[in-house]
Order: sequence, then structure tokens, then C-alpha cells
Amino acid sequence: QVQLVQSGGGLVQPGGSLSLSCAASGNIFKIYDMGWYRQAPGKQRELVASISRGGTTNYADSVKGRFTISRDNAKNTTYLQMNSLKPEDTAVYYCNARIITTTFTGALDYWGQGTQVTVSS
Repeated sequence: QVQLVQSGGGLVQPGGSLSLSCAASGNIFKIYDMGWYRQAPGKQRELVASISRGGTTNYADSVKGRFTISRDNAKNTTYLQMNSLKPEDTAVYYCNARIITTTFTGALDYWGQGTQVTVSS
């Protein structure tokens, strides 16, 4: 079994900052890409940022220069630092990781439980 447990998020005023973390645990052999997605009410889930095992990052245009994704491979954890937040960043944020378990049945995508981020004055 593999679990992704998220923490962080909450309510912040426009221009403020929040951070999210996501820790993977269980029978993990190797974690490949990790990422953060978000889904606003009435909208499709979209990729916010991703990071490869080697540290190569990718960002949605809407968050470039404001959000920073990082990871700690020793802790099987990814982080999302969100600065200069805007009301349009309001959404449920989900972490994602592509993981090979110790059963070696192939790489599968796993998801965190979701965390609400609300940007409002």
C-alpha cells in the first residue's frame, strides 16, 4: 500500500503566501515524477507544477515566478511554496506521484487527499 498525505494550505489574503507538503509512504521502491494539480469549482483538474526525480521542474504559465516546487528524495516528500497568491489560485490542490512499489508491478500514479487553498480578502 502507498499513501500520499498532504499538509498545509488554508485561507490567505491576496498577495500572501502558503506552503503545501506531500509525503509518500508505504512499500515504495522508487518515486519518479512528483507534482501538484489543482481543481477549482466547475473546472477541470489542471497541472500546477511538476518535478522529476533529478530536480527538473515544470510550471503552468499562470504560476511561473510565483510558485516553487521542490522535493526531498530521502523523505519521499514534495513541497509547493506559493507566493503572491491571487484569488484565481483558489482551488483544491492535489499532489501526485508516479511510484514503483516493492512488488515491481509497474509504475502507477498515486494521489493525495486534496487540500483547500482559498485566496480572499
